[in-house]
Amino acid sequence: MSESATVQGSGGGATGGKVSLLTLALAFNHIAVASFGGGLSAWSREVVVVQKKWMTDEEFLSAVTMCRILPGANQVNLAVFVGNKMAGVPGALAAIVGLTFVPVLIVLAMGYGYFTFHHVPALQDILRGAAAAAVALTFAMAIKTGKKCLGGPMPVVLFAAIFLLNGVLRWHLLPCLALLAPVSLLWGWPRGQKRKS
Repeated sequence: MSESATVQGSGGGATGGKVSLLTLALAFNHIAVASFGGGLSAWSREVVVVQKKWMTDEEFLSAVTMCRILPGANQVNLAVFVGNKMAGVPGALAAIVGLTFVPVLIVLAMGYGYFTFHHVPALQDILRGAAAAAVALTFAMAIKTGKKCLGGPMPVVLFAAIFLLNGVLRWHLLPCLALLAPVSLLWGWPRGQKRKS
């Protein structure tokens, strides 16, 4: 294996160097398995930003935003994004395999067990506990990342507006984005910079 393919493979801070395909697959396998009950975004941040230091909080927030706007499963999109950043197209494929392979096996086994034993009350209690943990992880991630991006009155207003429209009034995401994305772009557009001719 070439040296360039293993730079930062141990999880050190990587900003552009490649990591090994095995490292990517194992990292996303860790995300998938550790997020039992949900909370994939929280675990993704924990692994990608905190442990591996492959992205900064700002980069991660930008990636998650794009992955949620684009069609497809958010976490698969994120795996493609991170994998491609760290090791190109092979890295994207390795990240997808790491994210999905073991969970597919687990879901097949759990599906069989659930439909065989779903009437057992203890199983329902376990599932409710896992779901509660997933909600807590997602909430914790929102607080940690919110400190980075909610640094002024306008971001807070935009956050409150999208929460109200999508979370409370149950508007579909596309109308919410059609209404608030232009406002966000106008507010966030670089100001006070002279154009270079």
